Amino acid sequence: MAEKLEVKELDQVVVRFSGDSGDGMQLAGNIFSTVSATVGNGISTFPDYPADIRAPQGSLTGVSGFQVHIGAGKVYTPGDKCDVLVAMNAAALKTQYRYAKPGATIIIDTDSFGPKDLEKAQFKTEDYLGEMQIDADRVIQCPLTTMVKDCLKDTGMDMKAMMKCRNMFALGLVCWLFDRDLQLVANFLKEKFAKKPAIAEANIKVIQAGYDYGHNTHAGTTSVYRVESKTKEPGRYMDITGNKATAYGFIAAAEKAGLKLYLGSYPITPATDVLHELSKHKSLGVITVQCEDEIAGCSSALGASFAGALGVTSTSGPGICLKSEAMNLAVIMELPLVVLDVQRGGPATGLPTKSEQTDLLQVLFGRNGESPMPVMAATSPTDCFDAAYQACKIALEHMTPVVLLTDAFIANGSGAFRLPDITKLDAINPPYVPEELKGKWTPYMRAENGTRYWAVPGREGFAHILGGLEKDSETGAISTNPENHDLMTRLRQQKIANIQVPDLEVDGDAADADLLIVGFGSTYGHLRSAMDELRAKGYKVAQTHFKYLNPLPKNTAEVLSKYKKVVVAEQNMGQLAAYLRMKVDNFVPAQFNQVKGQPFVVEELVNAFEGLINKK
Repeated sequence: MAEKLEVKELDQVVVRFSGDSGDGMQLAGNIFSTVSATVGNGISTFPDYPADIRAPQGSLTGVSGFQVHIGAGKVYTPGDKCDVLVAMNAAALKTQYRYAKPGATIIIDTDSFGPKDLEKAQFKTEDYLGEMQIDADRVIQCPLTTMVKDCLKDTGMDMKAMMKCRNMFALGLVCWLFDRDLQLVANFLKEKFAKKPAIAEANIKVIQAGYDYGHNTHAGTTSVYRVESKTKEPGRYMDITGNKATAYGFIAAAEKAGLKLYLGSYPITPATDVLHELSKHKSLGVITVQCEDEIAGCSSALGASFAGALGVTSTSGPGICLKSEAMNLAVIMELPLVVLDVQRGGPATGLPTKSEQTDLLQVLFGRNGESPMPVMAATSPTDCFDAAYQACKIALEHMTPVVLLTDAFIANGSGAFRLPDITKLDAINPPYVPEELKGKWTPYMRAENGTRYWAVPGREGFAHILGGLEKDSETGAISTNPENHDLMTRLRQQKIANIQVPDLEVDGDAADADLLIVGFGSTYGHLRSAMDELRAKGYKVAQTHFKYLNPLPKNTAEVLSKYKKVVVAEQNMGQLAAYLRMKVDNFVPAQFNQVKGQPFVVEELVNAFEGLINKK
């Protein structure tokens, strides 16, 4: 029996799995993050897909990555660079080594580093470690493919099926390195492959083999590591992606409001998983329709709202362009509708699997006429649940379309999610037309807060017509009267302005910061981490972050005007900064803008902000 290694406790660790698109790196990373969330670790993940539908095997453009950051407490980002890099082939090592820390442990499958593999990865010599200046002592060189074949030789599986299990050997080795309980992994696989028990057992066998390889050989290390949970709050936890959390938020809102949930959608990366997830929940009264195009998806959702359901449509940036006409129809008809925009790299098809924040001005202003609608932006994968729920609440209670912004980073990324108690969620109370108005009611009669009353078709005494032409504010008949159009425009605008959203909160050195960091949406974790690092260096730094973008929090001007130096950091060319300059008098912030299709790097943020603080 091999000598037992010392178990060292760590506060946090970052692991990156990488290989061909068909190597199952997303599954391996997802299992590792799920097991970590189950034991109470904080997690943040970043799946990094190639844009190619199916790049040639072993090519540089076909490498798929999955990075997971686990911590004893709360973690805010997937990490700038990894402590452990799994590279399943030569192309993965070539492209992913730049994401590894200088002292990182690297796990490679030596069977995938033959002459042809090295040639595809554009290595010039067979000394690939020397060529990349990698210390061989940090590399666990394992004949992984050979060992998987040996492990499964008696199972009757064909070679193609065996090769699909290679990712599980690497996962087993990582589980050994971080002292993970393999029973939790086995439970995950048995559930995932419940209809294919033979596949589940083969994968479990390979994971055990990978774990045993590390245990028996020590894999060139003197220690294994454990990240213990220190802040776990009692409750049921799951590892959840942003898209799944968004879907759950929609379901919870419909349940709370006592309505059917209808999703009309056209498949588009990276939003399609919301359609996939909601389609699984017919038992909860969820109706999903995959429409023929984007405008049909949006129009059908609007029709569902007219009929008295919670209408939702999902898309990405290119789809927002196509939905804009139907979104405008929702504005003038004053019906509830939630439009989910999972932002991706653009313009046009752009970077379909990468992440940006470049749709902000489009969703604020990208429609004809004066067409105000609330805009929200989720701040993390787990926050997608609350953001989706609140977007539905606003839509239903204020009879308006609402845009919810997420993006590829948080939609595909995941976090440890504590399942909420639905009885404790905010009540949702749509403004149904009171029965006492029967016989007096007209379609644009309003409640005290300016919201149009909702009359669901079929209710006796409340027959009405809605449409895209301007209507008279009192009778509901078609009107081209100039004064009426001006009035209706102002009423629609005031209705949005009346929506109550939470005030901005300021974290860090709120009273006396030398720099205020401002962002919106998915960049929260990176900006928070940058603030924490700057404060650890002795600087006075604060952070505020926008989740509600229209209407803006009431204290926006007060917060932004309080600090001498303010930097707005966003993954576009300055859209939030421009919007805030328009809304806040004499606001002239510094800007940090990147449009790389990748998340911010905390180290780069710290260096840039440090320069701003020290600049006279």
